[in-house]
Amino acid sequence: MKSSTTLLGDIPVGNWIDRHVPAPARPYLRLMRLDRPIGTWLLLLPGWWSIAMAGGRWPDLRLFVLFGIGAVVMRGAGCTFNDIVDRKFDAMVARTAARPIPSGAVSLPRAVSFLGAQLLVGLAILLMLNGFAQAMGAASLLLVVTYPFMKRITYWPQAWLGLTFNWGALLGWAAATGGLTAAPAVLYIGGLFWTLGYDTIYAHQDKEDDALIGVKSTALRLGAATPTWLVGFYLLTMALIAASGWLAGLAWPFYALLLPAALQTAWQVRTLDINDSADCLSKFKSNRIFGWLVLAAIIAGKLI
Repeated sequence: MKSSTTLLGDIPVGNWIDRHVPAPARPYLRLMRLDRPIGTWLLLLPGWWSIAMAGGRWPDLRLFVLFGIGAVVMRGAGCTFNDIVDRKFDAMVARTAARPIPSGAVSLPRAVSFLGAQLLVGLAILLMLNGFAQAMGAASLLLVVTYPFMKRITYWPQAWLGLTFNWGALLGWAAATGGLTAAPAVLYIGGLFWTLGYDTIYAHQDKEDDALIGVKSTALRLGAATPTWLVGFYLLTMALIAASGWLAGLAWPFYALLLPAALQTAWQVRTLDINDSADCLSKFKSNRIFGWLVLAAIIAGKLI
C-alpha cells in the first residue's frame, strides 16, 4: 500500500480516497481538495472566530456545524471554479498538471455541472441563516468569482484571497447577531493580513513556474525580502485581532492566550526557508494551529 505522503504532482495518492472511494468518484473529491483539508480550515476558522466572539459564553454549536459544512462545500466549489479557469496554466506546470481537469480525468462540462451541484448545496446551507446573513453570503460570490483572475493582473492576488477567505469573519457575526459592528470588521482586516502572510509562503512553492508562464504573486513581488514583509503582515494580524477582541469586550484571558498564537507566527518567519518548497508547504499548513489558538483565546475571553 502506498503511503498517503506519496505525491503525483501536488496530489496525494494512496490515501483514503484511493482506498475507500469508488474510482469514478475519486477525481471529483480531488477536484474539491477533500484530501487536502488545510484550505477548508483556513476558510472556516475566521467564521468560527466571529461566531465565538459574537455569541454568549459558549459559541453557537448549530452555527459551528453549518459553517463547517458550508466551508467544505464552498471551498470545494472555489477550487473547482479555480481549476476550470486555470486549466491551461495548470497543464503547463509540473506540480498541477495531474489535477483532474488538465489531466482529463474530469471533462470541462462535467466540472461545470459539479460546480453547480456544490453551489446548490451551499445555497441550501445559506438559506438556513437569517436574511442579513444570506445577503452577506451572496455578496461573497463577487470575490470568489473574480479571485482566479487576479493573478493575471496584479502581483497581489494574495490580498484578494484574503478578502475572500476571511469573509466568514463578517458572515459569522451576521449569522449570530443579524447585523455587523466594528469588531467583525476589524477581525476581517486582521484575517486579510493573516492570509497575506500564509499565502505568500505558499506561493513561494510555484515562483519559478509562475515566472515562466506569466502568473503574478506576492512571492515574485517580494522575493528575498519576504521574511521582512511577513513580520509586518503577522504583526498587523495580531494587533487587529487583539483590537477586535477589545471592541467585542473580551476579558483578559483572550489577550494572554493570544501570546502562543503570536509565537506561532514568529516561529513561521524565523524558521522559514523560502527556497525549500517542502518547508513552505509545511509552514503554510501550520496556520491551522494558529487558527485554533486564536479560537481558544476568544472562547477563553468569553468565559470570564
